Amino acid sequence: MAPTPSTHSGTSSARRSRSGSPDPLAWNAGTALPYAMRTAMHLKGLVPSGVESFKAQESRAMEQLKMKSTNLEKYIFLSMLRTTNINLFYRLVLHNLKEIAPIIYTPTVGQACQEYSNIYPFLAPPNVVDGLFIPLTEVDNIDEIIANYRESISEDDEPEITVITDGSRILGLGDLGMNGMGIPVGKLQLYVAAAGLNPDRCLPIVLDFGTNNPDYLGNPLYLGLQQPRPDDATFYKAANRVVQGLHSAFPNMFIQFEDFSTDHAFGLLDQWRHKALCFNDDIQGTGCVILGGFISAVEQAGIPAQDHRILFVGSGSAGVGVAKQLVDYFVIEHKIPEEKAKAMFWFVDSRGMITANRGDKLAEHKIYFARHDNGSTQCRDLAETLEYVKPTALIGLSTIYKAFNEQILTRMSQLNAQNRPIVFPLSNPETKAECSFEEAMRCTDNRVLFASGTAFPEYTIPETGEERVPGQGNNMYVFPPIGLGAVLCKPTHITDTMIYAVSKALANSLSSDERARGELYPRIGRIREVAAELAAAFIHQAVKEDVAKDEKWIQLAKKSASKASVSSQSPDGMYSEAMLEEVKRFMWEPAETFEQLRASCPHQHHHPVVPHSSDE
Repeated sequence: MAPTPSTHSGTSSARRSRSGSPDPLAWNAGTALPYAMRTAMHLKGLVPSGVESFKAQESRAMEQLKMKSTNLEKYIFLSMLRTTNINLFYRLVLHNLKEIAPIIYTPTVGQACQEYSNIYPFLAPPNVVDGLFIPLTEVDNIDEIIANYRESISEDDEPEITVITDGSRILGLGDLGMNGMGIPVGKLQLYVAAAGLNPDRCLPIVLDFGTNNPDYLGNPLYLGLQQPRPDDATFYKAANRVVQGLHSAFPNMFIQFEDFSTDHAFGLLDQWRHKALCFNDDIQGTGCVILGGFISAVEQAGIPAQDHRILFVGSGSAGVGVAKQLVDYFVIEHKIPEEKAKAMFWFVDSRGMITANRGDKLAEHKIYFARHDNGSTQCRDLAETLEYVKPTALIGLSTIYKAFNEQILTRMSQLNAQNRPIVFPLSNPETKAECSFEEAMRCTDNRVLFASGTAFPEYTIPETGEERVPGQGNNMYVFPPIGLGAVLCKPTHITDTMIYAVSKALANSLSSDERARGELYPRIGRIREVAAELAAAFIHQAVKEDVAKDEKWIQLAKKSASKASVSSQSPDGMYSEAMLEEVKRFMWEPAETFEQLRASCPHQHHHPVVPHSSDE
C-alpha cells in the first residue's frame, strides 16, 4: 500500500502541548492562533493577547537565532524550536537553508556531538522523546524498548525511516560514544528538509555500546555507558539483535547505517543489504554524491575518460566506497573493462602508497585496490606517490588538515598543464579538510575543478573580479532522495546500479546556467527540486530491476512515457514527468499559513511527551 500523499502541509502532532493540552493546533500555531480559537480552547488569559502571522513568527525566530554568539548556541536554540514547534522549525529551515543547514548538520553538528552530554538537557523540554538510546546492556530487551517507543507515538506514525549509529567514527572526530546521537538527529532533519520525509515518521537511534574515548570514560557528565567498546563478536551479536528487532517490528522501515567504524560499517552492510531495506551513507552515499560531481568534472577536464589517473588519499570505508562507485562509472558509462578501470586508481594511507607487496597486512577492504604493478617501487607518502602516479584527479578522504598543501596543489597544476586538474578535498569538518577552495584556485591558476566535503566561501579572482562558486560534494544531495524513493516504492533491497542511477540523475540535474559557470553541483537553493528528480530516477531504476514492491509505483513507471525504457536495466538516471509529479505529491512540507496548519491537524507530534507512570 502506497503512503498517503502529503497534500497537507504542516505538522504532525497531537499528543499534547507543553501545557498538557491534547490539541496540536494550539501547540504548533503558537502566537498565530486566532483569538476566537483561544477562547474555544480555554486558553484565554494563558497566553499574550497578540495574534501574529507565520511570517512574523519566522522573523522573530531568525532575529533570535542571529543574536546567538556561537554556532553551538544556535544549534541548541534550533533544537529546542524543533522539539516545541516543528512546523515553525521547518519553515525556518526551508526558507533559510543555506544559512541553517551548516548549523543543524556539518560543520556545527560535529561540535554538538562532542558536547552532546553537556547540552542534552537543553535541547528539548523535559520528557520529550527524540529517538532511541539502546545500551549494550539492554540489547536483549530490544522488543521492550520498541514497545515503549510504540506507546509514545500514534498508530499512524510508525517510523518509515531510521538513521542508526554507534558513535564510533563521527565525521573526522573519532569515537564519541553515545554523544554521536547528534548525527542521526541531524541527518533526519535533512531527510525532511531536502526530500520531504514525514518528520513524525523519522526515528534517530544510537547504539550505546560504550566508548574507547578517555575523555568520556570516568567523566561524571558523560551520559553514555561508562565502559570500553566490545570485541567484534560481541558487537555483531548485539548490533544484529537490534537490527533484527527493528526489522521485525517495522518490516518496511528504511534503515540507514551511519558513522560506524570502518570494518563494522562494511560488515553490517554486507550482512543486511539483502535481508532488509538498508543503506550506508558513508560507503554508498558518499560515493554516490562524489560520482555525480565527478561525472561533471570528467566532462569538463579536457582529456578522454580512459586517460584519467585517480589518486585517493585516505583508505577508510568512505574512500573505498567512493572509488568503487567511480570504477562502476568507467565500466558502465565508458565501457572500460573492470580490471582496466580499477587500474586507473591508486591509494595512499598512513604508510604510503597501498601495494600488495608493501610488507604489512592490509585490511580486507584495502585489498581490492592494492597495486600489483609497482615492482619494487614503494612510495612512503603523498608527495612521492604524486610523482609516481602523476594523477589527473586528487581525491581526499583522509581527515588530515591541509594534506593538499601548496606544494602538492602546485605540482598537481604542473602535471595537468594541458587539462584542468580535478581536486576533491572531501573530509569533514573544515578543520579536517585537505585544502580550501581559495588554496586550490590560487595554486592552479584558477583552473581547478573543485568539490569539497565541507562548505567553503566563494572565491573572487583578483585579476578579473570574476566570482567562482565551489562545488560541495555534500551527501545531502543524495541520501534524502534515496530515502524518499525507498520509502515510496519499498524495494526489497538497494542495488549498486540504483545508487548509480541517482548519481547520473544528479549530474543531469545541473541547470544550463550552472553548466555555463562550470559548476559541478546544483545550487543548494534548488535542493528539494533536485531531490524530487533523484527520487524519481531511483524509483524508475528500482522498477527496471524488478526490486520495487509497491504496485502503484511499478505501474506508474511502466505506463508513463520516459526517455528510458523500463525494459533496459541500464542505470541512466532517467524518469518520466508523471513519475516526478507523483513524487512531489508525496513530499511533506510545513504549513505556510494557519489555514494549512488547521487543515493538517490533528496529527501526532514527532516528539511526544513521555507518559508518567501511575506511581509518580
